[in-house]
Amino acid sequence: MIEDKELRSLFKIESEERLQHLDTGLLRLEETPSDLALLEDLFREAHSLKGAARMLGLIDIQTLSHQLEDALGAARKGEALLQAEAVASMNKTLEAIRRLVQIEIGETATPVGAVQKTEQPPVSQPGTEPAPTIPQQAIPQPATSQPAAPKQETFRIETIRVDPKKLDALMTQAGELTVTKIRIARRLAEVDELLDYCEEWERALHAKQANASEQIAQRLESLQATLSHLRGGAYEDSARLDFVSDQLESGIRTMRLLPMSTLFVLFPRLVHDLAQELHKEVELVLEGQETVADKRVLEEMKDPLMHMLRNAIGHGIESPEQRAQAGKPRSGTIRVKASQTPAGIVIEVSDDGRGLDLDEIRRTALKHNMYREDELAAMSTEQLQSLILVAGFSTVGFVTELSGRGVGLDVVRNNVEQLKGELRIESVPGKGMTLRTQLPVSLATVQVLVVAANGYRYALPVEHVQFSRKVELRSLYTMEGKRTISLDAQAISVAWLTELLDITSPAIRQTRGAQAVSTCVVLTVGEERFGLMVDDLIDELEVVLKPQGKLLKRVRNVAGATILETGEVCMVLNPHDLLKTLRKSSVAATPVAAAETAPARKVLLLAEDSITTRTQEKRILEGAGYEVVTAVDGADAYNKLGSRSFDAVVSDIVMPNMTGLDLTEKIRADKKYTELPIILVTSLASEEDQRRGLEAGANAYIAKPSFDQQVLLECLARLI
Repeated sequence: MIEDKELRSLFKIESEERLQHLDTGLLRLEETPSDLALLEDLFREAHSLKGAARMLGLIDIQTLSHQLEDALGAARKGEALLQAEAVASMNKTLEAIRRLVQIEIGETATPVGAVQKTEQPPVSQPGTEPAPTIPQQAIPQPATSQPAAPKQETFRIETIRVDPKKLDALMTQAGELTVTKIRIARRLAEVDELLDYCEEWERALHAKQANASEQIAQRLESLQATLSHLRGGAYEDSARLDFVSDQLESGIRTMRLLPMSTLFVLFPRLVHDLAQELHKEVELVLEGQETVADKRVLEEMKDPLMHMLRNAIGHGIESPEQRAQAGKPRSGTIRVKASQTPAGIVIEVSDDGRGLDLDEIRRTALKHNMYREDELAAMSTEQLQSLILVAGFSTVGFVTELSGRGVGLDVVRNNVEQLKGELRIESVPGKGMTLRTQLPVSLATVQVLVVAANGYRYALPVEHVQFSRKVELRSLYTMEGKRTISLDAQAISVAWLTELLDITSPAIRQTRGAQAVSTCVVLTVGEERFGLMVDDLIDELEVVLKPQGKLLKRVRNVAGATILETGEVCMVLNPHDLLKTLRKSSVAATPVAAAETAPARKVLLLAEDSITTRTQEKRILEGAGYEVVTAVDGADAYNKLGSRSFDAVVSDIVMPNMTGLDLTEKIRADKKYTELPIILVTSLASEEDQRRGLEAGANAYIAKPSFDQQVLLECLARLI
C-alpha cells in the first residue's frame, strides 16, 4: 500500500476520476467503435493513469494501464479495428486496475497475486483476418491461499470541486467575522469599565460626602449615556454577526451542493451489464444531470436508485420477444430524470415495461392475510399500488439471487423516508411504471414547528404540517379503534403525542381529563392525514438537524435532534413513524386471553439425498422455528406430501428415483398444491437451469455454490 498519506489520498482522487471516465467511455465505445475523438480521449486517460502509477512505483497498475493505452492507441491510429470482444477485454482490464487501486489505497482486504497474462483482445487489421497483435491484457489473480471476503464499501463522496469564487466569498465573510469578533471583545472592555465606575460610585456613597446627591446625579447621567452607547453597539454587532453567519452558512451549504451527474455516472454500467445478463435490450436515458443536491443526499440515494433500476430491468422490462408480441419496440427504455422544485428535488425512475398488475397485487395481499377482500375492494388504485412498498410484499413468483432474495421496494421507501423524502408510484398496466422520489435539497437545516407536550418541547417538520386548530375534546369519537375527529367534513384519526411517544403517566391522563379544549396539529404523509394533540404551539424555526449517533442510529418516531436557542435539546420527530405508530395503536385495551397458546409452527418438507446436506439444512430450518419433515429423494417426498399439510417444500434437484424438477412438476399437476411454495436448492447454477426450474413451477431457485442460509430463510419468510 502507498505509505505516504498525502500521495495515497491524491492517487485515490485521480485514479477514481480516470477509471470512471474510462468506464463511461468504454460503454460509448461499444456503440461507436470508430469515434476517433472518443478514442483519443480514452487514450489520454489511460496514458495519464499509467504515468501516475509509474511515479508511485505501482508496477502492476502501470503494466495494465500501458496495455490498455496500447490497445486504444492502435485503434486510434487506424492500425486495428475494435471488435466487441476487444472492448469486453478492455472492460476486464479496467476492472482489474480498479481492484489493484483499491488494494494500493487500502480499501479492500482481498489478496492479489502477481499480474498474469491473459488472452489478447481480438482486434482486426483493416481488410485482413483478425490478428492478435495488440499487447496482452493482464488481470490480477487471487492468491491460492484462502481469500478474505471483500469489504463492503459504502458510497461516499470524499472530495468536492469548489469554484474559487465561492472560496473567495467565504474568505471575505471569514474576514468580516474576525472584525466582528474584535468589536465584541471591545464591548467586554466597556462592560469592565462600567463595573469599575459602579464600584467607584459605591465607595462615594459610603463616604457620605456633603455633595453626594449632586455627584450621584452626575454619575447617573454618565452611566445612562455609557449604557445607551453600549446598547447601540451591541445591537450593531449582533446584526453584523447575524449577517456574516448567514452568509457563511449559505456559502458552505452551496459548496456541499453537487450535480446529479456525480451519481448518474454510475448507472450506465449497471444497466448495461444487468441487461446483458438477463438477455434484455435496454436503453438508459439520463435527464437533469445538472440538478444539484446536498452531498449526503447523493450518497444516501445511490443504493435506492440502483435498486429501482434493478427492479425496472428485472421485473419491469419484458424480454425482446415478449415486447415484440405486445407490439412494442424490442428495446425497452428506462428513464432517470432529476428536476429542481421550490421545495427540493424530484428524481423519477420510469420504464415502458409491463407495469403493475393490480389483480395480482390483490391476490398476494389476500394470500399473506394483509387485508380482507372488502378492504381491498374499497382501496383506490394508488393505495393498491403502494402495497408493493410493504416489507416482504412481492408479486414475483420466482426468486433468484438477482431478484433481490425477497427484499422489496420497502427498503427503498425506508431509505427515502430517512432522508425526509417521499416515494410515490405511478403505473399503467402494459405501459410501464414510474417511481417518483421527492427529496429536500439540503439535510443540514430543517424548518420545524416546535410544540410542547408533558413539559418537553418537540419539533415537527413544517413540510408535513397542514394546519393546527383548537379542538373540543367532547367532539372526539371512536372509529375502527382510533380516536377520530371530523375536520372539513373528513374523518381524521388523532392521538395525543405523549401516547405515541409512550411518555403518558396517570397524572397526565388526569390533567387531560379536566381539559375541555386541546390543540391539534394536522399532518400529512403522502395522501394520508392524521392529527397530534399537544399542549401548546411554541414557535416556527429553522434549525440545524443533528443526526443520531451510531448507538441511536434508528430510534422509532425520531428523525434527529436540534439545540434550541435556550440550550435545550429538542427531538425532531419523524411523521412517517408517527403515522405507523398511530396505525398500530388502539383506544381500547386489547383483552388478554385467559390461556395463551403459542402459535403453531410452520411445517416444511425437505427433500435432499445427501445426508450431510440434509442434516445441515434441517438444523438451519429448525433453528429458525420451523418444523421439518425430511425425505431422501423426490419419490419419498411426494409420498410424504399426502401424509399431512405442509407450508412449503424445499428440494434438491439432482436426486435418485425422482429429481427435484420431476417432483416440482408432479406437485404442480395436482390442483390441491397450486399455491404451495416450492424452493429449489441445488448446485446447478446456470441460467438454463434456473429457466428449467421456473418452467417446472418452482417459486425460488437458490444455487449452492453461493448458498447463504439467510437467503433461504428470507425466501421462506416471503413465500409462506
